[in-house]
Amino acid sequence: MTYRMAPELAHEQAWFKSSYSSENGTACVEVADLTTSGRVAIRDSKDKAGPALLVPAEAFAAFVDAVREGEFPG
Repeated sequence: MTYRMAPELAHEQAWFKSSYSSENGTACVEVADLTTSGRVAIRDSKDKAGPALLVPAEAFAAFVDAVREGEFPG
């Protein structure tokens, strides 16, 4: 399958991962804040050329808040 990278995601400096992630982590995701479009992109840090999920910024913020509040057991 072929994926096309959206222009706003093509720059590596747009992507970041948690400071809790190690460089050799095997289960990391990277996030890009697409402020101008009101979206957040999420991708697998091991597959930088692979697909990215695009979600509304408000939904991502709610997800992060829920994680911080411990709403997901595990």
